[in-house]
Amino acid sequence: MPGPEHLLLAATTLPDGTASHALERVGIDRQRLRTAIEQVHASALAAVGIEVEHSPGGTAELRGPITGAFHSTPQAQRVFQQAVALSKSTKPSRLKGAHVVASICDLEHGTVARALTALGVDRDRLREAAHAEARIS
Repeated sequence: MPGPEHLLLAATTLPDGTASHALERVGIDRQRLRTAIEQVHASALAAVGIEVEHSPGGTAELRGPITGAFHSTPQAQRVFQQAVALSKSTKPSRLKGAHVVASICDLEHGTVARALTALGVDRDRLREAAHAEARIS
């Protein structure tokens, strides 16, 4: 089930570029972020005795499109709701990738929090960068 880390990775691919720019302001690019998230996932699985096998390209194979209602973790739902609320504080009110990044910074637990810590990211600095990119005062 998609979690906040998936929202963050997706935000870095949005055409507005604000999520990627916010991460770049603190010295992180999308590939380093993705690698850190994969390492956190692998470490968590290894802790319960599950070994992760990677495909030759280093990424898991995609399964085809999923149909039906979108389901995500409660934590991802909160991040998305908070990002939408942040987007309404700016004019014009448009949800941007940076809103997702800013919302992610409030997480203290979970995969994305551990990945950002592993990368040495100061979440307060990242939040400030995201606010600057989204023009949130």
